[in-house]
Amino acid sequence: MKKQLLIIAGIAMIVAACSGLNKEHDESTDMGEMIPISKEQAFLDNLRSLCGLSFKGRETFVKEGRESWADNEFVMHVTVCEEEEVHIPFHVGEDQSRTWLFIVEDSRLRFRHDHRYEDGTPEDTTLYGGYSDNRGTNFVQYFPEDQYTIDLLSDNYVRQWNVILSEDLSTFTYELHVNGELFFAVEFDLTSP
Repeated sequence: MKKQLLIIAGIAMIVAACSGLNKEHDESTDMGEMIPISKEQAFLDNLRSLCGLSFKGRETFVKEGRESWADNEFVMHVTVCEEEEVHIPFHVGEDQSRTWLFIVEDSRLRFRHDHRYEDGTPEDTTLYGGYSDNRGTNFVQYFPEDQYTIDLLSDNYVRQWNVILSEDLSTFTYELHVNGELFFAVEFDLTSP
């Protein structure tokens, strides 16, 4: 009888120890809020490691029929670098209207496109993007369009943005997929700030 009780107690301890292994979020100590799962935070930390630097890039893919920007100079600047927020202004030639925003929002990593006019006022089509979908890693995150984007753009396209850092942090790649197909991609060389 003692042996059976020890076996049952042992099984109960193993089950209790393993029950916390599959949690996607860790509880923080502040007001019961949740913090992003470690792969999203690690991705954000990798972006933050580039803080204060600028990098040149090039268009690596454009879907046939779409206007190419290959003749323009691409530059990304890693500017705002906070624990839960990274801003990357992205310039295409003389056009400095775009900023990529990576923000912890609603306990998830959100990617947004901030478009502004030269005087700093927001364009009509701005802040579109999506939340990471939990398939990502420390170096790659996938952002399917969110409801705000669907409502804002109100068309029949299904968008997803992939942001890819090579594991040696030598490249940063931005991809736009539309209806499941690669539509546009640009790659930045992180080895030469």
